[in-house]
Amino acid sequence: MNRPTAAFRETSAEPRTESVPYSHLSLELGHLYMEDFAEGADRLRRHFVTARPWADAVRESTAARLANGRARISTCFLIDDYFSRLSTPDRLIPPLLDAAADAGLTIDYLARESGCAVTAGTGRAELRLAESVLNRLVESPPPGSSGFRPPVSRTGWLSNGRRGPAQRTSAALDSTRATWQPPSETTARGHSVFLDVELWSGPAEERTWSCAFLASVWQLVRLGLLRDKGGAVLTPTPWDGGEFPADWDELPAVVRLNPRAEPFTAYSTCSVLPARFLAVEHAVRVVLEQVHVEADALTPSLERSAKEGFAVPAGIADRTSYVFPPGL
Repeated sequence: MNRPTAAFRETSAEPRTESVPYSHLSLELGHLYMEDFAEGADRLRRHFVTARPWADAVRESTAARLANGRARISTCFLIDDYFSRLSTPDRLIPPLLDAAADAGLTIDYLARESGCAVTAGTGRAELRLAESVLNRLVESPPPGSSGFRPPVSRTGWLSNGRRGPAQRTSAALDSTRATWQPPSETTARGHSVFLDVELWSGPAEERTWSCAFLASVWQLVRLGLLRDKGGAVLTPTPWDGGEFPADWDELPAVVRLNPRAEPFTAYSTCSVLPARFLAVEHAVRVVLEQVHVEADALTPSLERSAKEGFAVPAGIADRTSYVFPPGL
């Protein structure tokens, strides 16, 4: 006779999921390349002057969703120090903050794009953040798929549907087999908008993450949905108001510039971006729709937002929104 066995586990062995504070909205005031900064202060001023009325409209529409009209909104700005470093923080950041202030805007949090690739994890150990998100991808198989397609972890490509067949056949030799089939979007409404997203390039040990994939990580961070051994990642570091360092690696991945700022993480996000980012952000949505987020991180945001009368969708991609102003 087999006797039932009991399994005992130390509760301390199970990592506790750290709770994070939430604003109602994380409002991104821009994301510029180093080449944009190289154009000088006038380029920065044009950016923020153009973004200002759209940012104000987003604030008003967010407040209108709440019965009391008092929305917690934090602002952020992402600097590309991953793909190029044409300048240094001490030279680049002060003119950026001045240009925003001249337009009547305050940047609460400043982030480095390289922090979305590798950052400090729990216990200050190095965390390969982009790689950890890659490991969370669960591809959505298109209807009728046979599983022939290699996994994203091997190819580095993620799609929102069924690709066209790679194998070519000769209609003259075999008239019963189709020589070509169009790709199709899994959730198409009438007609497909198929997208195939490159997540990285280079060998596995020296990957260069794509802008689209790092932007996906950036969205997940702003939504407060990523954890490392239960701990929150990219927690903002308060800035003391002193001079910025001359090396990007000496600047924390996320800096809280405004001591009175609302929380960095938020129930929803909105990004005011140049139109050239439209294709990138389409790719971001494809990635977010196929990321698995642990329930311990996902459920609190759903429950707490609903209690505040600011319910957000369960789908991660549906919590993000964008504004692409003309002339930005």
